[in-house]
Amino acid sequence: MNNIKKILKSFFTKDNLLLIAILLLASFFRLYKIADYMTFLGDEGRDVLKVYEILHGELTLLGPTSSVGGFFLGSIYYYFMAPFLWIFNYDPVGPAVMVALFGIATVFLVYKVSSIFFNKRIAVFASALYAISPLIASYSRSSWNPNPFPFFSLLSLFVIYEAIKRSSLKLFFLAGILLGIAMQLHYLALFLGAVIFFYMLFAVLYKSKLNKAFVDLAKNYLVVFVGFLIGWSLFIAFEIRHNFLNIKNIIDFVFHSGNTGSGAGFFQTISDVFFRLFGRSVFAFPAPEHFTRYGSLVINVWTIFIFLSAVLSTALLIFYFYKSLKTKDDNFYKYSLLLFWLVVGIILFGFYKKAIYDYYFAFLFPLPFILVSLLLNFIWENKKYIKSFSKIIALGLFVIIFAINLQGAPFRYPPNRQLNQAESIADFVMTKTDAKPFNFALISGGNSDHAYRYFFTIWNHSPTTIEYPGKDPQRKTVTDQLFVVCESPLPCYPIGHSLWEIAGFGRAEIAGEWDVSVVRIYKLVHYKGE
Repeated sequence: MNNIKKILKSFFTKDNLLLIAILLLASFFRLYKIADYMTFLGDEGRDVLKVYEILHGELTLLGPTSSVGGFFLGSIYYYFMAPFLWIFNYDPVGPAVMVALFGIATVFLVYKVSSIFFNKRIAVFASALYAISPLIASYSRSSWNPNPFPFFSLLSLFVIYEAIKRSSLKLFFLAGILLGIAMQLHYLALFLGAVIFFYMLFAVLYKSKLNKAFVDLAKNYLVVFVGFLIGWSLFIAFEIRHNFLNIKNIIDFVFHSGNTGSGAGFFQTISDVFFRLFGRSVFAFPAPEHFTRYGSLVINVWTIFIFLSAVLSTALLIFYFYKSLKTKDDNFYKYSLLLFWLVVGIILFGFYKKAIYDYYFAFLFPLPFILVSLLLNFIWENKKYIKSFSKIIALGLFVIIFAINLQGAPFRYPPNRQLNQAESIADFVMTKTDAKPFNFALISGGNSDHAYRYFFTIWNHSPTTIEYPGKDPQRKTVTDQLFVVCESPLPCYPIGHSLWEIAGFGRAEIAGEWDVSVVRIYKLVHYKGE
């Protein structure tokens, strides 16, 4: 009994209770009504369809398609999804819960890394703000391959940090595996790889004499690369089997395609990325299309607050880095890691000439929270200039930032219920098929029909896909009925539509028309004439 009391007493310390409270807060922001607020459109439907096939024995080495370039990622994200889709009995909310758990684990990592690097106060500031950030939370509430990226980014960088400090080949190997996994989640892992490359170069040159440094670098790079190949192995296996098809497409896109566009200038891009990285993540700064909700005065004050916080946080990091470089202490490794993570990560965006979306910052997401918390801690401890008001000012700034984030909580707004809508629409179509074979089409502004097809599939009544005449000259894949879901704004008329799923059905007439949820559904049958 005494031993149990000792264990409980050691567990329920002030620090542990704070961590538990932060993790509970993070869980609430990620799991509360997740089924009502999660995104479930064509891409999400495509992914659960693939995972459904995996769970039924159709294994794959190829993952989701990238957002640009027409090439694919590795399939590891599908295998992350698989146990959760199975546990939730093929309910698509399962993979969304998986992403939420990765998000909660990232909050824990932010706390642990911050406490190891600095102190518990910075850990509490950084993890609490990360836990409730509307941008971060929104990306942790839906199943999408880039969404677990912050977890692997922070973990791989921390492992590299420990590997360099301990001169551990095992940790270099583990960091390579984590980087390979990240590469299967999104190709912005290339930016993360660049951060790791330059950090290792600088840190090893700092740590070792010149002759030994090159030997150590070669050895460490080799071990990281071997680990990376293992982490990326599912994709590599596909490439070997298919003559490196995707790698050729990636190279062609980067060096020979005009699709990279002209975009903004280098310095304009990196200044925009720098502001958005802090503004959108830590300070819940709205996207430009929402400025009218607040008024110009609020936006201007908000902008100045973000700019000052970002600049002062970065300046403080540079100061600490310079101080550790001058004194040659072990603090150099953590400050140089944070500095390379920030500088290399942002500068690389200057060379990217297409639109830069918020989720592109995923490999940087934890960083601004740590840096802003470092600034708050500096104010808290700075009694020389601010004296007795230092703690009040630091705590007041934290409360202001915390409150700003609370006002943007994702579940403060009406839920989209996309999952429920897709299921109810698919169920309505099912009731109108009379359990007979049918073809299916979706008229949309850019969505695909996979979300609906997923429900048809798990209900064992998949629509027949109409094949082209060269593959199906006898038109056996054309059934007696075609159901068309129209997501586009009305008027939406399917007769004579150029979409292949409709055109391939042949001359048709409307046999039924219904408004269901937010769409209009048409039943087409073959034209019988007068």
